[in-house]
Amino acid sequence: MKMKGARALIKCLNEQGVKVVFGYPGGAVIELYDELLQAKDLIHILVRHEQAAVHAADAYGRVKGEVGVALVTSGPGATNAVTGIASAYCDSIPMVVFTGQVPTKLIGNDAFQEVDIVGITRPVTKHNYLVKRPEDLVPTIREAFYLARSGRPGPVLVDLPKDVIGATINFPETQPIKMRTYRPTYEPHSGQVEKACKMMLKAERPVLYIGGGVINANASEALTELAKKLDIPVTMTLMGLGGFPGSDALSLGMLGMHGTYFANMAVAHSDLLIAVGARFDDRVTGRIDAFAPQAKIIHIDIDPSSISKNVQVDVPIVADCRRALTAMNIWFDKSRDFDQKAVQEQHQVWQKRIKEWKVDHPLVYVEEEGVIKPQFVVRKLHELTGGDAIITTEVGQNQMWAAQFYLFNRPRHFMTSGGLGVMGYGFPAAIGAQIAAPDKTVIDIAGDGSIQMNIQELATAQQYKCPIKIAILNNKYLGMVRQWQELFYDKRYAHTAMDVAPDFVKLAEAYGAVGLRATKPSEVEPVIKEALKTKNTVIMDFVIAREEGVFPMVPAGKATTEMLLV
Repeated sequence: MKMKGARALIKCLNEQGVKVVFGYPGGAVIELYDELLQAKDLIHILVRHEQAAVHAADAYGRVKGEVGVALVTSGPGATNAVTGIASAYCDSIPMVVFTGQVPTKLIGNDAFQEVDIVGITRPVTKHNYLVKRPEDLVPTIREAFYLARSGRPGPVLVDLPKDVIGATINFPETQPIKMRTYRPTYEPHSGQVEKACKMMLKAERPVLYIGGGVINANASEALTELAKKLDIPVTMTLMGLGGFPGSDALSLGMLGMHGTYFANMAVAHSDLLIAVGARFDDRVTGRIDAFAPQAKIIHIDIDPSSISKNVQVDVPIVADCRRALTAMNIWFDKSRDFDQKAVQEQHQVWQKRIKEWKVDHPLVYVEEEGVIKPQFVVRKLHELTGGDAIITTEVGQNQMWAAQFYLFNRPRHFMTSGGLGVMGYGFPAAIGAQIAAPDKTVIDIAGDGSIQMNIQELATAQQYKCPIKIAILNNKYLGMVRQWQELFYDKRYAHTAMDVAPDFVKLAEAYGAVGLRATKPSEVEPVIKEALKTKNTVIMDFVIAREEGVFPMVPAGKATTEMLLV
């Protein structure tokens, strides 16, 4: 079939099962937008800033378990998208981002709205392409989707010169994608699985440490089966929250810089650490030489470059997390050496010690009469939603309070920018999540600073009738930076006070949304209940204690056992 490149791209999207595209038009992609207008099987969501398009595609893909898609124009459209691409890259989120480009003959001539977006994004994409020939368009798009979703997932960028998408091409038949230098390993090595399982049988103080790879691989069920089969406590990274039920007795919650006391102590005193789909980043390990010093380490990850990158491991297993965990479950089911009752008895002393840590140092905060504490707000959100909402966050204190006090029992219900830590992620992510799950309650837990990064997306939420609830924990500070200034810079609050800020209630109303405010604890529950029953976008402005901190906290350069407590 002969057709224009723009139409061929739309046909490729249909072929890949894409239903929603988030984007913003411009001259370089005008041909594509003309085709989109006629595309019956595609919904285009018009955002108000290109960064928001990528964050929305990120969260849409996470909720659906699919590849998110964003479309932006050349030059500033492409550069505005870079932050979202980098965030997706850090968090291993499958995504294809299409950028417009000047005609091929003008590339390198400093043409209007020309930038080398391939060069700019090379460090923050799994791969990227500049399509120089019309006949390469379809094969490139197919390869981009294959790369985005296979192996360790990530964002792939396809740069589209205007003359390429305007050219007439023959639409090629589908061919198997073969890449000589790219062959992810999905199946675990049976010998390594056996070695790991035998170590798990002998361990007296084991801990499962899980990351976002468990969620990406749809491995939560297999992980939960393994944890319960061997009675092993589970701690999660920020990206791993929901990979194991947060309310389960075996859950230790989040570990690391703002992790629970009992998670950090359990890891520090474990004799076996089973890492699954996690990368031992600095926020988790603290001072590396003091991280899990008594433990042998098993590491399951589909990315071989992540294994022994930061922490030396004893048993590496390069494989898809779900397949590796399933293989372990099968091994234990078949093994004559596995006696579940004996293993549980073997862990009794360990479980007793963990329970003591939980009792002695639970996640707490100090209440003050007449003052709203942010932790109280998050707990009320959990209580009044039954823990069933999809939660997105901005970055900073709001993000950590959400991670600590909202218990996630299911995967794909927590969307946050973990690796890059992008302020402004949460609200457009909430839009993407709501489009993906229109029947779910979606709440963006935000700070008064970070919500202003992409506040213009109130127009997007209103245009597409997204009844998102935004819970602003308003302390009139850039709270996390202020906390560091309080603790380590003698309270020199250099440029962190947000004394001039919008009236968020009036701002919501200006966009046709609903604004609510709580200034004392007794108003928190009524405000949340009112928001939850309102079929509109709602901003809840919670005026919280100005200098409240996030605790526990591990200072930079310290061991995870050197926590600052409330």
